[in-house]
Amino acid sequence: MQGETDIKEYHFIVNPEARSGMGGLIWRRLEPELKKRRTPYRRYLTRRRRHAEKIAERITADGREHTLVVLGGDGTVNEVINGLRDLEKITLGYIPIGSSNDFARGLGIPKDPATALERILRPDKVMRTDIGVLTRAGKTRRFIVSAGIGFDAAVCHEVCVSRWKAALNKIGLGKLSYAVVALDRLKKDRPVRLEVTLPDGRRKEFKNTYFAAFMNLPYEGGGFCFCPSASAGDGLLDIIVLHDVSLARILFLLPLAFLGKHVYFKGVEVIKCRRLAVRADRALPLHTDGEPGFPRRDIAVNVMEKRLKVII
Repeated sequence: MQGETDIKEYHFIVNPEARSGMGGLIWRRLEPELKKRRTPYRRYLTRRRRHAEKIAERITADGREHTLVVLGGDGTVNEVINGLRDLEKITLGYIPIGSSNDFARGLGIPKDPATALERILRPDKVMRTDIGVLTRAGKTRRFIVSAGIGFDAAVCHEVCVSRWKAALNKIGLGKLSYAVVALDRLKKDRPVRLEVTLPDGRRKEFKNTYFAAFMNLPYEGGGFCFCPSASAGDGLLDIIVLHDVSLARILFLLPLAFLGKHVYFKGVEVIKCRRLAVRADRALPLHTDGEPGFPRRDIAVNVMEKRLKVII
């Protein structure tokens, strides 16, 4: 296993605005520890949306092995994995600062920044994790936690601009912004007909569908355990489809989703597969790791052949 002296240099990609400015504050608390240990490192501060992606692309452009450490939220992780040139030559460490932290929750990465840093500098375990890809209109976007179409994506879109997120972040309850927005979206969104095509060519139709989520890890939306059996190491995605349920039933299922108990009820279908195509009867919002994408009717998802090493 890698030790602290085995790595030539760590590349810290820091989102100073994560969790309403906590990212910069926590980095200033952690950096003295790196200097104390004489740990070789470089620090990169993100300054705008998609900046982390450009930084990761620049670091990995030489085709060599690198260890990148992300200090930020799930959105920052998403940007970084989309910038990586060769997944198999990269080791990723993560210090969770964001509001939802579903990536850390799904892989058991410590929430405490100092503990997370210690695990990165002296790792006990490195996992080879799957990376998902969402394809729409000929363009691709990687994801490591989840992707989605419909209601869950609409919630992610609204959370990005919601006043609730900033307010709740200030009292350490930022993940609840997803639940608050979800309740509001239920009043606005109407179900659609959704057709999925399985790897063997079979098609399944869902007449009144609220969303389909493509889970690489169990959690999404700040702790909703949408697919309890999802694993980033099994080479498969867990696809959950919520369909043909009343508003009252959804309100009943939402609290159960925090415990992963919703999957036992009618109207909740989970499919495990390596790839899937989806067609809706109208354009729906999309997301990858909570990052919004333009609405589309037709999308496809799959698991990449190459895997990414993650310190857990």
